[in-house]
Amino acid sequence: MKETTKSFLNLLVIISLFVLISYVVQSNIANIKGYVNKDYFILFFIFIEVVATVVAPISAIPLLPLISQTYGWFIAGLASVIGWMIGAVIVFFISRRYGVPIVKKLIVLEKISEIESKIPEKNLFWSIVFLRMVFPVDVLSYVLGLFSRVKFGTYFWASLIGIIPFAFVLSYVGTMPVYYQIYSFMILALIIILFYLIYRKKFDV
Repeated sequence: MKETTKSFLNLLVIISLFVLISYVVQSNIANIKGYVNKDYFILFFIFIEVVATVVAPISAIPLLPLISQTYGWFIAGLASVIGWMIGAVIVFFISRRYGVPIVKKLIVLEKISEIESKIPEKNLFWSIVFLRMVFPVDVLSYVLGLFSRVKFGTYFWASLIGIIPFAFVLSYVGTMPVYYQIYSFMILALIIILFYLIYRKKFDV
């Protein structure tokens, strides 16, 4: 099975779990809020996001509806940004310091090879911003850490700008009725495909 097909199936599983968990949460929100300790659960979610970013192919995205319904979409989005950025920074330094021998124990190297060819040498800052909106945080972080010469400051700020829209949009979608979520994911998929085609044409990747 080609790596692109695996990536598509993984994404489909993540979206399906997102919608399923959202349905369960919305159907039992009163009971769930009674069991969730608000003082600690948000910290647990951030921790899971950090681990999911460092160790692929785990994903914390399906938990977003629970966080959005419990804390509100803005807090959920903020927590997502914090978790993903901490994980992205850790991945960057692991890749730069230890290289392939350690990275191959944390992620499938075929995924890295697939994305590596899509990163242009010019306009790297805005390329990172866009790619953050298309590719998983973990994979792109490993690619940039291993194969690019991007400075940490550029990497950090470009990653932050790219992650923020993704985090807050997903958090808001987590508060919507399930059938709206399905429509939203379809629209988001079309937008991402459109921008990716524009990106490929502009940078010839």
